Amino acid sequence: MLWSGWGDPARAAPLPDSVVGLLRELLGVRPPEAPPVALESIEVPPSRLPGEAGEALAAVVGAGNLRSDAETRIRHAGGRSTPDLLRIRAGEVAGAPDAVVLPGDHDEVLAVLEACAEHLITVVPFGGGTSVVGGLAPSREDATAPGAARPRIALDLRRLDRLVAVDLVSRTATLQSGMRAPRAEELLREHGLTLGHYPQSYEWATVGGFAAARSSGQASAGYGRFDDMVVALTVATPEGTLELGRAPKSAAGPDLRQLVLGSEGAFGVITSVTVRVRPAPETAAYEGWRFTDFAAGTAALRALAQDGPLPTVLRLSDETETMVGLAGAHETGGSGGTGGSGGALANGGCLAIVGFEGTAGDVDARRAGAGDALRALGGEPLGPGPGESWVRGRFAAPYLRDALLDAGAFAETLETAAFWSGVPALHAAVREALTDALSSVPPADPVRPLVMCHISHVYPAGASLYFTVVSARGPDAVAHWARAKSAVNDAIIGAGGTISHHHGVGTDHRHWYGREIGPLGVEVLRAVKDRLDPAGILNPGVLVPGGPPAEGR
Repeated sequence: MLWSGWGDPARAAPLPDSVVGLLRELLGVRPPEAPPVALESIEVPPSRLPGEAGEALAAVVGAGNLRSDAETRIRHAGGRSTPDLLRIRAGEVAGAPDAVVLPGDHDEVLAVLEACAEHLITVVPFGGGTSVVGGLAPSREDATAPGAARPRIALDLRRLDRLVAVDLVSRTATLQSGMRAPRAEELLREHGLTLGHYPQSYEWATVGGFAAARSSGQASAGYGRFDDMVVALTVATPEGTLELGRAPKSAAGPDLRQLVLGSEGAFGVITSVTVRVRPAPETAAYEGWRFTDFAAGTAALRALAQDGPLPTVLRLSDETETMVGLAGAHETGGSGGTGGSGGALANGGCLAIVGFEGTAGDVDARRAGAGDALRALGGEPLGPGPGESWVRGRFAAPYLRDALLDAGAFAETLETAAFWSGVPALHAAVREALTDALSSVPPADPVRPLVMCHISHVYPAGASLYFTVVSARGPDAVAHWARAKSAVNDAIIGAGGTISHHHGVGTDHRHWYGREIGPLGVEVLRAVKDRLDPAGILNPGVLVPGGPPAEGR
């Protein structure tokens, strides 16, 4: 992965001059004052790892799998949120780990945790490095938090990359946690199977990361969220091993699998997961639909989610996101988000993407039934162009964010979810909070940010909202965004939404997560943390609420 951005450097592409001109004219974007620093010019702080601790870790994983060179530490200094990228582009790597440790199996992970507990070394589990909520940035922890001044290691799980077992009878597969998603799909396809899990981070994220953050893929309507797929887990903790999941479902007390799913490395390190898998689809079909406005489109998606037939992919862009997709098609000469349907969307409205995967007969039947339902609900079919365009670009947005940052813009995303009855108010509250917080970027004249949204995941009872914001960067973008994000998080809680649908809690959301679950819920989490990690070495400052939010992290 590009050390100062997202993904494969060969896929990076600058914005066309015409788009840069629009950003300057409409949003007040100005070129950055200085280019990103060069990797080789960044100085990392001296490693604080004590010699005795280093010897103990090397004895576990081998000297070649204990690394403290500058580049390796820089590449493990944080995640891939916009503040993370702005910091590293400026050469700010105070949060770089003192060493990176690469265990080879579950027993080595256990031994590493035992050694770190003995020597009081903070451990940050590291999969694909794709966190966008501060989940890999313990430097953001409160200065007074336990473990804040301790040496820290990044526990890189890339060597845990095996397909352990495939059960064709039960249709389950056991995967080690460090395996990246494309490799998992490649190995499963050899058995005629698929996970069907395609989040935007798909190219770089890992199986363990999906479980630790309760990931949700773009085809969740058809395949479910990742936490729906998990039937068993193996977890290494400083206190020993948890083996969870003896059957698909159980009435044997509370389901402890759910305690680990979403725990973000704060309770233990997931070393393998057993997931339910499905036959690889025989065929797929994607198409676009137009609705007059976001309310009409939302009602149509709710009808399909509740009454069917349910597509595999079901998404709806609001008016602004649809308009920007149309503009992108014109400015770049490509299909943008409209796939050649610009004429139908030129007069406004909202674009829905509807996709079907499965056997040919199943796809035909669901596509016909959903089409009848969408027409009855006011939808206008746009043909396969928009859907096929979306599939081609489904993982491209993070690369576009890099290009926007290069041009001097600020671009970031956030997400939430609510019950259907609360979706309209939540949509309005978040848009208003973002617009108010980012409309003035001193010393430039006040300019309204571009705030876009789409419904990204649907359920019978509700849906998630995924927001993208583009604005002028300003002199201290990280602090400015921290204030804006605080205002938005307040708005989400005030409107009855959840603080995160699939990005997770990390450090960015933990204060508001505490408000969401209440004081007693926080005490329960702390009790679990204290029992599984009594020395407090695992990802301190992540997930478990404690103290006020940090300003300008």
